[in-house]
Amino acid sequence: MTNTATDTTRRPWYAFATPLLGKSVRWASRVTHHGGSAFPGKVVERVDPTFLHRTLAQLPLGVILVSGTNGKTTTTRMVAMMLESLGLRVFTNPTGSNFTRGVVSALLNEVTMSGHIDADIAVLELDEAYAVQFVAQVKPQYALLLNVMRDQLDRFGEIDNTARLLGRVAATTTRAVVLNREDPRIAALAALTPVDTRAAYFGLSRALRRYFPTDDDMATTVALAGAAVPSEPLTAAAPVTPADVMLTAVGDHRAQMVIDGQEYESEVKLEGVYNLYNAAAALAVVRAVQQDLRVPDTIGNAAATLPQARRDGFVMRAQHFAGADTAHLLDALAQVTPAFGRGEVIDVHGSPTELLLVKNPMGFRLALASFPPDDADTMICINDEYADGRDMSWLWDVDFTSLKAGGVDTVSGVRAWDMALRLAYDDVAVGDVDTDLERAVDAFVARNPGRRKHIYCTYTAMLAVRAYLAKIADVADAGVGK
Repeated sequence: MTNTATDTTRRPWYAFATPLLGKSVRWASRVTHHGGSAFPGKVVERVDPTFLHRTLAQLPLGVILVSGTNGKTTTTRMVAMMLESLGLRVFTNPTGSNFTRGVVSALLNEVTMSGHIDADIAVLELDEAYAVQFVAQVKPQYALLLNVMRDQLDRFGEIDNTARLLGRVAATTTRAVVLNREDPRIAALAALTPVDTRAAYFGLSRALRRYFPTDDDMATTVALAGAAVPSEPLTAAAPVTPADVMLTAVGDHRAQMVIDGQEYESEVKLEGVYNLYNAAAALAVVRAVQQDLRVPDTIGNAAATLPQARRDGFVMRAQHFAGADTAHLLDALAQVTPAFGRGEVIDVHGSPTELLLVKNPMGFRLALASFPPDDADTMICINDEYADGRDMSWLWDVDFTSLKAGGVDTVSGVRAWDMALRLAYDDVAVGDVDTDLERAVDAFVARNPGRRKHIYCTYTAMLAVRAYLAKIADVADAGVGK
């Protein structure tokens, strides 16, 4: 189950020194506060382009690659935390730095000076375009492909092109590709998988499909917040393509799923109804890995690639994981906490302050539906840096009428005035408009102490907001935003 590379670049003679170089660059960038968290990875990619492949090739269970427009960071966290809870040693890129250089930088945090990494499997989030670069170097054993939405049109073009990028991932995955049955562009990628690679699916009951529209379905506003959705009877007509994990009902921090024809209910700590669908996706890929490890000799063959000193420990962990039943998987899911900026709640001056990442019409609409504005102050921060996408026209595809009753307290970010204009067209009153993000956040969190606050942010705005909040409140260190 180890990785194979399509990149035939020869290992440079100085490769033994790559970990030392990378760790030195990382130390220097932290001391000087220059270069960013992915800068060491950028340096190592240029100096030693074989580092990524040969380091990940050490993992006996290989790589799970997670990609798609919405939900990558949270779903990656779900998968990694579930695997760890069930006994495996997991390497992941936890900060959402989802370019190949971000993965290399994360590896530099974990490898020894001799280049060894003590992990059984990697769970990696990859940006749709950089996923193609990744699979040119490392063939993943498993791919979890979530969805395609209009996002960063200046980078990806229309969504059919994004689907083609993810098709390259499906075509290079060696064991199982887990697909979103309800997204037709994603489900169609099953046709691109290699002959020996199986396709598995996660999906929705018919009763839930209208609450999770595809990009083509976004003609009506979703209205889900505050109400549990009834489940579809198990006797309903089966869909053409069976789903390995099917979400059938959602409630407040609760999900109901059908797995192997049996109905289960699970609590979740994650915020937002959209994360319940991400939970179904995470369960499906974890089950795919389990299925392979239950095949006779698979664990033994994977252990054969390891040094003798590591074999026995790996075999015990893999057997424990393979033997976990569905109840244990759901228990592991119930322990997953939000990724930074994705429904993360920070206490600021006694006010629970939720950071909500928004980066495309579907994500923004589901966030608005999942976090009712009643009894909460609202702030929206919109930037248009490269990582956000330069084209902000997608804001006109979001329905903001749910904010009319209470209005929006503050709008900030580089495109604050564009956002204020968009709200005006939906008759949503805006209190303050301030392009200085730190000043705007400071004023926003100081008003109405003790009252819940929602801050909707594009990606770079979220990092900046989180960094500022870390100066005035207790913010967990996720490797970013400080």
